[in-house]
Amino acid sequence: MKDWKFHLDTSESARCLIKQTLLAMVFSLAFVSVNAFASSASDKIKDKIIQQSIDAYSGRCPCPYFADRAGRRCGRRSAYNRAGGASPLCYRTDVSDEMVKNYKGK
Repeated sequence: MKDWKFHLDTSESARCLIKQTLLAMVFSLAFVSVNAFASSASDKIKDKIIQQSIDAYSGRCPCPYFADRAGRRCGRRSAYNRAGGASPLCYRTDVSDEMVKNYKGK
């Protein structure tokens, strides 16, 4: 039986290629991490704005995902889905970039 051994190419061009690949991976990870952090910070602010909006609503069903007194999902009966009256923010997509900027400016 033959003993298979892997041969590593240690030539200068191979080492250069490995260095370039590693550097590209490090920069890619750094870029993704920075964007994930920024997105995470923005999402946290959006969550706070949503919570403030829900807290300001006096009724039982501000958002479709809440439950009424009987324990049923509010769904279409929520203030979010009813025309007129209160319009609480329930989802991150409801919070504009302008609202986030104003919140940061506080």
